[in-house]
Amino acid sequence: MEETTCYHCGDAVVELVEFDAKQFCCNGCKTVYEIFSANDLTDYYSLEKTPGTSPDAFQGKYSFLSNPAVVDKLLDFKEEGVQIVTLYIPKIHCSSCVWVLENLQKLETRVINSRVHFSKKTVQITYNNELTLLQLVELLATIGYDPYISLEDGEKHQKTDKTSVYKLTVAGFAFGNTMFLSFPDYFGKSDVWLEHYQPLFTFLMLLFSLPVVFYAGNDYLISAYKGLKKKILNIDVPISMGIVVLFVRSCYEYFTATGQGYFDSLSGLIFFLLIGKFFQKKTYDFLSFERDFKSYFPIAVTTLVDGKEVIVPVNEVNVNDVLCIRNQEIVPTDGIVLKGKPLLDYSFVTGESNLISKQSGDKVFAGGKHQGETITIEVTKTVDQSYLTKLWSQNSYHQTSGLTHITDAVSQYFTWGLLLIMLVATIFWFFVDKTQIVNVVSSILIVACPCALALSAPFTLGNVLRILGKKGFYLKDSSVIEEIANIQTLYFDKTGTLTTRNQHNFDYVGEVLTEIELSMVKSLVKNSNHPLSRTLYKKIKASVVEIESFKEIEGNGLQGKFEGVEIKVGSAAFVQANESDPRESRVYVCVNQKVKGYFRFNNSYRTNIFKTLQNLSKKYQVHVLSGDNDGELVFLSENLSKASGFYFHQSPQDKLNRIKISQDNKESVMMVGDGLNDAGALLQAQVGIAVAEDINVFSPASDAIIDAKKLIQLPNFIRLCKQSLSVVKVSFVLSILYNVVGLYFAISGLLTPLIAAILMPLSSITIVVFVTVVTNFMGKQYLKEK
Repeated sequence: MEETTCYHCGDAVVELVEFDAKQFCCNGCKTVYEIFSANDLTDYYSLEKTPGTSPDAFQGKYSFLSNPAVVDKLLDFKEEGVQIVTLYIPKIHCSSCVWVLENLQKLETRVINSRVHFSKKTVQITYNNELTLLQLVELLATIGYDPYISLEDGEKHQKTDKTSVYKLTVAGFAFGNTMFLSFPDYFGKSDVWLEHYQPLFTFLMLLFSLPVVFYAGNDYLISAYKGLKKKILNIDVPISMGIVVLFVRSCYEYFTATGQGYFDSLSGLIFFLLIGKFFQKKTYDFLSFERDFKSYFPIAVTTLVDGKEVIVPVNEVNVNDVLCIRNQEIVPTDGIVLKGKPLLDYSFVTGESNLISKQSGDKVFAGGKHQGETITIEVTKTVDQSYLTKLWSQNSYHQTSGLTHITDAVSQYFTWGLLLIMLVATIFWFFVDKTQIVNVVSSILIVACPCALALSAPFTLGNVLRILGKKGFYLKDSSVIEEIANIQTLYFDKTGTLTTRNQHNFDYVGEVLTEIELSMVKSLVKNSNHPLSRTLYKKIKASVVEIESFKEIEGNGLQGKFEGVEIKVGSAAFVQANESDPRESRVYVCVNQKVKGYFRFNNSYRTNIFKTLQNLSKKYQVHVLSGDNDGELVFLSENLSKASGFYFHQSPQDKLNRIKISQDNKESVMMVGDGLNDAGALLQAQVGIAVAEDINVFSPASDAIIDAKKLIQLPNFIRLCKQSLSVVKVSFVLSILYNVVGLYFAISGLLTPLIAAILMPLSSITIVVFVTVVTNFMGKQYLKEK
């Protein structure tokens, strides 16, 4: 009697549970099937036979997740009923896995969203706290994606998957032995002893080929099978057809005693395919490592050391350090509130813009934007730059790039074209020389591959991302490179962008401020990141007092109270002062509705910044936007191209509208600002670049962050981005040329499947090496230190 197995998990059915004309081993498996069915996700069962896991199989395995202390170590985020966790799932191996894991919210309504990082085999899941982490993990395990969780040293570690190494080893061992056993055929000399043992040698080669085809090469066969079931012709289809043709033909020749078969070519084919895949993965992992952990990330934070503020790079922050977080700054790491009352906007993390208030002693998570007076926190977890980068990248507003469209279009029709060529070649050789058909068909299916074409853009742009990052220009993702290459118009904010925040000289004009009024001004500007506020805070000699009811009105100024006295610091309009014919930047002081005077600033422009703008104006339209008065108009006009535009008294909304006007004229716009009063403009522009200068301006509004000291290199950065697209186009041509030449030799019958298997991965590796070497060379040529 045939044993009945469960439709969901494949276990033997002891107590039969029937539903929807299907048989299950328990109510748990039936329930999972019902969830998939109710949410129109039954394609899950077409991906492979019995893909799930019975709930009994992992009973108690994850019971440690009921411990709150353990859960807290694993969570990335936990606020206001929302939790985020990143889990390592070794079984992620294809696009079908991504499809299932990114549709978790359909299986469990308490899951908000999920994002898969395919190369790292991780999934980041956002869910509400009505669902426990234990329930979430058990759900994943039930559908066959049980996560690997290690609590060693209180961190999440990934388990190294060595399957690819094992498969490569098996294929290499079998290939070596089949080549040894087939030597007599290559020598072509008759020998009585060899002829006597030839059937044994062929039988041994057949045995060696079995683990090669059904273990080492099964990924190609499985991927092709799944693709065909979903009516998709992926690149593994022709490769699998080549493997099957060689294997079937070789078995036929052996069992009919009509020849020795192609077992050596078959083993060599899969061995060299796996070698190519192995080196491709190593190269990709290397670039990913460079991108995630070695790139220069120009973000600084303010730490308190012995009561003094010290600016340090974000990657040098350690556990137990004390950080100052000002108004509109992003909290860079998890910590405990020591002083102040944080009001945090976690839309950067969760997509929800609700403000969350905290008190002294409360825990705060990385990624929240603080609003209000300065707070101090004690660091409980070192800054994870890859986590910040991930938050930044998931807030990407770009459409699919043009290069991606080209690659997808070519890949889509490539397999159909290849099969058509194979059919024509088969018909041709059927009438010319039937013995060549297997050799020709196998070679055609194997040598032609769009992999080199598909790798051209990601490896070129990925390497350029790495090069730019090391030079102080950090981009959100590779699509930004294409946007930069296509820009026509550039807008520059003046204060904090063209001018430097570290060299402002100022004096005070008006009624002399008392000691306590100076303290109030210093205490008020301490909470702001505006360049002029930071200058005043650094240079005013006065003590700091506790300001109440602090508020910053974007583009206008600051206000607050101290012991019932109201103080305002900002523009003339903000404090209702009469400003007559100003020729410099001014910050007014108003105490209890009375304008006391103003601080007068002499702007200090960055070294060589005008030379940079003049170089840019030769190829692009360059404009200057400023919220200040037009006191600098004459000076700027004398130092910049006559074609440049100057716009003063610009509110944040005015800056955004100015960008829109250019875009309405079909111009592709780059906006360069400090990320404070121009976040809307940065977001509106095709490319928004935030200038970082001893300040935490990390924001999802910008597409790039540039170290202020590297701003004069902007023309060279743009040039490198433009040239990188040329490299992609050249590599496209080389990839197509390779396929044309390879197909010519394959169709002519001059190429064996073994040589085709060597050339196929070699083409991909060649393209990767080419684009890497060329972009590295261009980086050295264009970005020389000056």
